[in-house]
Amino acid sequence: MAGLLAAGLFGAAVPAGAGPLTPFPLLPLPLPIAPPIAMPAEPQATPQIEADADAVVAERPARFKRQIVAYQTRETQGTIVIDTSNTYLYYVLGGGRALRYGIGVGRQGFTWSGTQAITRKAEWPDWTPPAEMLARQPYLPRFVAGGPQNPLGARAMYLGGTAYRIHGTNNPSTIGGHVSSGCIRMTNDDVIDLYGRASVGTRVVVLPAERHASTATMPRG
Repeated sequence: MAGLLAAGLFGAAVPAGAGPLTPFPLLPLPLPIAPPIAMPAEPQATPQIEADADAVVAERPARFKRQIVAYQTRETQGTIVIDTSNTYLYYVLGGGRALRYGIGVGRQGFTWSGTQAITRKAEWPDWTPPAEMLARQPYLPRFVAGGPQNPLGARAMYLGGTAYRIHGTNNPSTIGGHVSSGCIRMTNDDVIDLYGRASVGTRVVVLPAERHASTATMPRG
């Protein structure tokens, strides 16, 4: 038994005359490898222009799809008319017709009316929330680079010297709602289409919220 133990501990037999046996050091057994701990992903800011979550609709109605419609107006061809009450944007084609888009508009207390002009256009614009919005929502990021997750979407057309824009959205389910802080939002497909038609200097008429399009576009008598 002693011989077997010696063989097991010290390995092969040692030739005669060799020095004292030196056992191999006993190495500690490796510890079991623990499975990796799943760390929660760092939360990413996904800014939305105010009140998006309060105005989500399940599916965009057919009436909000881009289409050519009969439209009598005194405005000249190439003018943009925004019907705030009915959440439509018209691009006047002339001859009693217009290209109509569904839009999202300002929520209660944030609607406006008047005449402006497009003063700047941008593709995949950056978003810098204005100071007024940051005062209401201090948790918003101070800057979001342009891209698919940007609240301004694929295109933006800036209106005069105001803080308002016609822009795309990464939340198309809000089209048809009163959801923004005064900007006019469109689906990305629609805003790209309008961006290609409108130019810097295009006249933009925003109708009062309480005024219905059928009376606002009657020719002068």
